[in-house]
Amino acid sequence: MSLSLFDLNGRRALITGSSQGIGFALAKGLQAAGAEIVLNGRDTAKLNAAQAQFEGTTHVLPFDATDHDAVRAAVDGFEAETGAIDILVNNAGMQHRTPLEDFPADAFERLMQTNIASVFHVGQACARHMIKRGQGKIINIASVQTALARPGIAPYTMTKGAVANLTKGMATDWAKYGLQCNGLAPGYFDTPLNAALVADPEFSAWLEKRTPAGRWGNVNELVGTCIFLASAASSFVNGTTVFVDGGITASL
Repeated sequence: MSLSLFDLNGRRALITGSSQGIGFALAKGLQAAGAEIVLNGRDTAKLNAAQAQFEGTTHVLPFDATDHDAVRAAVDGFEAETGAIDILVNNAGMQHRTPLEDFPADAFERLMQTNIASVFHVGQACARHMIKRGQGKIINIASVQTALARPGIAPYTMTKGAVANLTKGMATDWAKYGLQCNGLAPGYFDTPLNAALVADPEFSAWLEKRTPAGRWGNVNELVGTCIFLASAASSFVNGTTVFVDGGITASL
């Protein structure tokens, strides 16, 4: 009985930004738990290459998560032609590192659109269908920067704080319809987004000392929490953000 709570058989999951990195790892993990996967990104060639690494039924749904009309058309079309999206993982995101006093306005706007607006656009498009069915799971990928800041990434920190509060708002509006909306906040993981930091011996040394676990995270270590939030095991968990960070937000 207890293990069946985590079974995702018969469920379909859309993961934005899933051609690489965290999104790809989460898609793989959700499929292993039984879910049918819908991969998303803007680059169809990269999506097709990612799809080739999956077994079983896997869909490719290319759209720009920052384009409200394109998101709505893609989600509505998929629901009508293929079937229900039961689980949404809002993973699409970007980073830009520049001291705040020199931060370019156009980079600030791109961060806002990619890291915050996309969560709204895709979340709303999927929730409209979930509400009609009386059930659904939305998992928004936050960050250790939801709770902490570092020099040179102030706007990114702002966006990830907003993701956590938008998650609370989703839960507040949609829990009554049977939806569970939660955040998953990775700490420092070895991903393409962090490639420059991983390659920096000084930063890696600092991180190992700063993190109680003493190391970078492996993206597969995010899978268990994602399965929990996507499954019946979290049926009364709503509006919270779970930090998977090796303890970095727990200690000074």
